[in-house]
Amino acid sequence: MVDQAQGPDTHRSSSNLARLIEAGHFPLAVEVSPPIGPNLPALQRQIELLRGYGDVYNVTDNQSAKVHTSSLAACIALKQAGLEPVAQFTCRDRNRLGIQSDLLGASIFGITTVLALSGDHPVCGDHPHVKNVADIDSMNLVRMIRRMTDEQVFENGKKIPRIKPDFFVGAVANPFSPPLDFRPHRLAKKVEAGAQFIQTQLIFNVDRFREYMKRVVDMGLHEKTVIMAGIGPIRSLKAAQFMATKVPGMEVPDWVIQRLEGLSDDDVEKAGLDLCCEIGEQVQEIEGVRGLHIMAIGWPAAVPEIVKRLGLYPRPNLEG
Repeated sequence: MVDQAQGPDTHRSSSNLARLIEAGHFPLAVEVSPPIGPNLPALQRQIELLRGYGDVYNVTDNQSAKVHTSSLAACIALKQAGLEPVAQFTCRDRNRLGIQSDLLGASIFGITTVLALSGDHPVCGDHPHVKNVADIDSMNLVRMIRRMTDEQVFENGKKIPRIKPDFFVGAVANPFSPPLDFRPHRLAKKVEAGAQFIQTQLIFNVDRFREYMKRVVDMGLHEKTVIMAGIGPIRSLKAAQFMATKVPGMEVPDWVIQRLEGLSDDDVEKAGLDLCCEIGEQVQEIEGVRGLHIMAIGWPAAVPEIVKRLGLYPRPNLEG
């Protein structure tokens, strides 16, 4: 394992995200949700809508524990369209055999940036009766992918023949899930496992996120990994209320709900965009934040305006 004390580790990866970090840029990830059905035109429309507004594009893996087209298939479509995908792999749906197989498949198609996460529990989704596989936890998933890359071995220790996979490995962090005092220590475990970048849960309580980042900085974790703060627009009062009451680990303060109450649909959308941009401006100023991850859930058309309003457009061109 690379010595984490030497700063954020990019292990000379061909990942576009790793190259941006090495070049000293402030990276921007944009979330892409694969369609629920086998609707390639819908995915292609999303690709063209978001093209140029991110450096990498996070492709969710059965988000909210609901069936979508596979993350790997959508990542291949993005790669073929010239966008740099981040393939998400959850511990929820596959065991180590299946995950490693899909990782090799991603590598064949030149997909080199991956995000390891537990995944929402099936009870939260549209198949609450299915088994949560959880053959491995997210920290050991990070460790397993790093071993595939750094040591050219599978999880069982056997050598990967001939060609070594090239992965730049990320993990997620939730500053708002109790017990709050434990969250920086959980992040430290993921960094120790080899997470080279971190993407956080959606941020609405900036004060609490600031407190979390102060502890992260005090522990020196911001020097060992690249932390990308999660932001996103709220499109409706109903969506805000759902996130506040039904999404585990999400914190939506009362003042956010109150800001949207009594507004027309158009005014709610405007207020949701304004709030996202305000939070984006604030979190960029917090010590230890090295990038942003925009999650416009169900509203990808909002992304171009957010990126432009935050002064993050156009994106860096490493080829120029």
